[in-house]
Amino acid sequence: MFFRRSHPKCFLVACVVLVITWPVAPAAARAPSATQAPAFVPPVDAPITDPYRPPATPYGPGNRGIEYATDPGTAVRASGDGVVAFAGVIAYERYVSIDHAGGIRTTYSYLLTIGVVAGQRVAQGDVVGATGTRLHFGARRFGAYIDPASLFTVVVRRRARLVPVSGPPWT
Repeated sequence: MFFRRSHPKCFLVACVVLVITWPVAPAAARAPSATQAPAFVPPVDAPITDPYRPPATPYGPGNRGIEYATDPGTAVRASGDGVVAFAGVIAYERYVSIDHAGGIRTTYSYLLTIGVVAGQRVAQGDVVGATGTRLHFGARRFGAYIDPASLFTVVVRRRARLVPVSGPPWT
């Protein structure tokens, strides 16, 4: 408070510097490079037979994930680092769900075999099971279904470039 009253110009300059540099420095430190691998990768190397199709209503028809055409016994790999939340059978089908950072949960459905247990830490690329005749790969963020393919891209943030008001913006 004393600094603010006795040196108002210094206080103003300090505030301006803080406002300009504070959001830029942390963002630049977190921004992935163009060569950085994405946080998630596809669980199998197979053709997609049915892409994500969000339903129009909560219980309407659609596809809440990606269907892959796989040969039975194809290794299914963890799409990203995480902890196995569920590995087991539901209605005679085998499933594995993995919790990842940022509220992401990926699910691998219709497996022939399961190679992990609940509570196990997995790294991206670790084998979590093997496919049956197909693989359904789903993803949710904080409980809401999302397009799993959106996880495979790297977002490169660019810094804003300030241009003078008096000159043309392309110089």
